[in-house]
Amino acid sequence: QVQFVESGGGLVQPGGSLRLSCSASGSMFSINVMGWYRQAPGKQRQLVALITSSGNTNYADAVKGRFTISRDNAKNTMYLQMNSLKPEDTAVYYCNKAPSSGGSWGQGTQVTVSS
Repeated sequence: QVQFVESGGGLVQPGGSLRLSCSASGSMFSINVMGWYRQAPGKQRQLVALITSSGNTNYADAVKGRFTISRDNAKNTMYLQMNSLKPEDTAVYYCNKAPSSGGSWGQGTQVTVSS
């Protein structure tokens, strides 16, 4: 029902930074738990980070300490700040509610980390 649109991806060198943005067709804060997911070629989609309406966050071990998830009620936008990017971060990044079952996936935004 709710549609999500991701943006902000691109090509970046190892060690670089990107900030991804996610907008929703409805009020994002009506969704208690939101998450960022990623899918690399040949791999299953995995949860990267999540955030609750109360501000609690969780991160996958692979990104902990490097990525920060946040959301802005006034702008109805969720962000993923990605620092110290590594080649293994290369993937299509998606936002969705968490858990994602019953939700619809957007087109995602491509992040490529390469020299």
